[in-house]
Amino acid sequence: MVAHTHSNIGKIHDTVHEDGYLAGQLLIASPAMMDKRFHNTVIYMCVHDAEQAMGIIINRPKPDLKLSSMLPHLNVKGSVTYEDTQVLYGGPVETERGFVLHSRDFTDPKNSLPLSDTLALTTSKSVLSALTKAHAPKRAVLALGYAGWQSGQLEAEIMRNSWLVAPITSEADEDIIFTGEPRHKWKQALAEIGITPEFLSAAAGSA
Repeated sequence: MVAHTHSNIGKIHDTVHEDGYLAGQLLIASPAMMDKRFHNTVIYMCVHDAEQAMGIIINRPKPDLKLSSMLPHLNVKGSVTYEDTQVLYGGPVETERGFVLHSRDFTDPKNSLPLSDTLALTTSKSVLSALTKAHAPKRAVLALGYAGWQSGQLEAEIMRNSWLVAPITSEADEDIIFTGEPRHKWKQALAEIGITPEFLSAAAGSA
């Protein structure tokens, strides 16, 4: 895993769903994952192209930290308009920077990166302020940090069976990002591709 600057992320074009890449899908850590930081993680892939990959871990909440408790520290006044979601540990890169994964009923034309027809990623304070307004995105989660890969690094990890891939093909599939208990999301993501943790353990044991 390597750091990418915010400027690099901002250079990605609106169209991130290119053939052969995983933007807009889920990465699920397998038992073959050797990096303990990613044990049983589920990552929503925001960016993946020939040069880099970037995603947000969606099942690692920061203990006792919610949007409502974070906003005052970020000089944002007001109450959260919609759901007061848990703040996530998004990954080991830029852990002090906030990344808001949200529905596209809100966009900041200068700072939002469209991820799909229904999702966007915004890092500016504008989305944090919007979370307390009438025009707040109806679905949003704040992550501190992200997971990043250099060119070819993620592909190599997948070839080593460190990750499984689960497609997101509808808005209903995106529920796993915003709803449900984080501790259940790893099993839930596996179930989406018809795999149980017991099967994975048995397969890993016989490899």
